[in-house]
Amino acid sequence: MGRDIETFWNNLTEGKSGVSLVESMDVSEYPTKIAASIKDFKAEDYLDKKEARRMDRFVQFAVTTSLAAVKDAGLTIGENVDPERIGVYVGSGIGGLLTWEEQHTILLEKGPKRVSPFFIPMMIANMASGQISITTGAKGPNSTAVTACATGTHSIGDSYRLIKHGEADVMICGGAEATISQMGMAGFCALRAMSTRNDEPERASRPFDAERDGFVMGEGAGIVILESLEHALKRGARIYAEVAGYGMSADAHHMTDPAPGGEGAARCMVKAIKDAGIAPRDVDYINAHGTSTGVGDKAETAAVKSVFGENAYQVPVSSTKSMTGHLLGAAGGVEAVIIALTIANGVIPPTINLENPDPECDLDYVPNKARQADVRVAMSNSFGFGGHNATIILKKYED
Repeated sequence: MGRDIETFWNNLTEGKSGVSLVESMDVSEYPTKIAASIKDFKAEDYLDKKEARRMDRFVQFAVTTSLAAVKDAGLTIGENVDPERIGVYVGSGIGGLLTWEEQHTILLEKGPKRVSPFFIPMMIANMASGQISITTGAKGPNSTAVTACATGTHSIGDSYRLIKHGEADVMICGGAEATISQMGMAGFCALRAMSTRNDEPERASRPFDAERDGFVMGEGAGIVILESLEHALKRGARIYAEVAGYGMSADAHHMTDPAPGGEGAARCMVKAIKDAGIAPRDVDYINAHGTSTGVGDKAETAAVKSVFGENAYQVPVSSTKSMTGHLLGAAGGVEAVIIALTIANGVIPPTINLENPDPECDLDYVPNKARQADVRVAMSNSFGFGGHNATIILKKYED
């Protein structure tokens, strides 16, 4: 979808799909042969070659994207920000799956003595945050969330609270994922969770559509810079939006299925709205979790109706996963970027491929074309296996 903000935003608002046939591995025996892959990525174009070789692909994504975010924010660690007052909170739903597969193959074929000494530090999920800290020099709070598809949003929400509690002035936060691999694809295929619309890759991710048949896996990273208002104003930072609220909850229901009627998701949204000190009617846009699964899309729609009542039909809701695919632990990070840009640019990205609406999914999903709108308050939902729910609310900054 793009490796810089301008390209990404243009493709998103033009309704372009990032889904295509998988080329990085042999998928001839897999029911699903499509994904939203990042192609022709060379970590050494952005990072020291030696260091890049010691990072799993998800860590490479995380570090590369964080460096771009730091640059975009105009941060110079050690000059306009104290190293001890800038932290990192970047998570991954699964971690270094590609490294695990590669080293397991070496173990089976060549024996334990040939396994890389970098195997463990390459693949553990916290290494995204660790390597970002090492690369940037950020010495403040450093942590990692691993909450499946809610990871990126939890990382941002927890960072927001760290700043509110005075633990840091600045946080580099979000999510990264790289699971387009033999085990990643096989596992989700075994769950029958992914689309098998292999002959029409760009039309496969179709949230809220009656003909949806599962999600499409994506990969990449989404990173935002959070900063206390005082610190941002002092250094003359450009402000895209203000973090207003954060909510989290548990379904306490099932390993993979959402709670009936989206009850857990609804409680999560209510908590975020309360934390933001606003009313449901104040929300101008919802970036839905909207993965394109039969059960999930219905549950989220029901949850929105439960929280917003009759106003649910007035608030625009879109699923950008229709274009990006589902980035699992990175989804919340990417979608936080999207709602910040929505507020800043006054454009709501569409839900593409919404051609035959599911009767049970009857909200305004901004079908197929972007929409100009004055978005002052935007919400992003992320829900993960295990019943993890996370919601953040951003609003337009007004000095």
